[in-house]
Amino acid sequence: MRVISKPRLKQFWESPGHEDAEGPLRAWYTHVNNRSVSWQSWRGVKASFARASIVGDCVVFNIGGNKYRLITRIRYATQKVFILKVMTHSEYDEDKWKDECGCFVASPPKKGKQSKATAAAQKPRGR
Repeated sequence: MRVISKPRLKQFWESPGHEDAEGPLRAWYTHVNNRSVSWQSWRGVKASFARASIVGDCVVFNIGGNKYRLITRIRYATQKVFILKVMTHSEYDEDKWKDECGCFVASPPKKGKQSKATAAAQKPRGR
């Protein structure tokens, strides 16, 4: 898998009061960003991180003995894990992150793939 973007993790552990998150976040990053990790589905994630959870289109990891939460979006087809947000457990419990991270927003349609109805509607009509 390829983790995008490590600077978000670093920004969190360098912020006051979160220094103890550095070790667990580095360990998570090292594990997930390894070339040997190639999750094809949720089953692969759960095999590596039994306490991870799916929330809409987001995957939530418990970090640092459940002290922190790491919100990600995983794209199995492209083998990418996007870091959306890192927060404390108490911030997580406030539930604001669900809207901030867009966990329940429908994904935009993929470029180049249209339904026949959409393609027909966009096709110029004869004169």
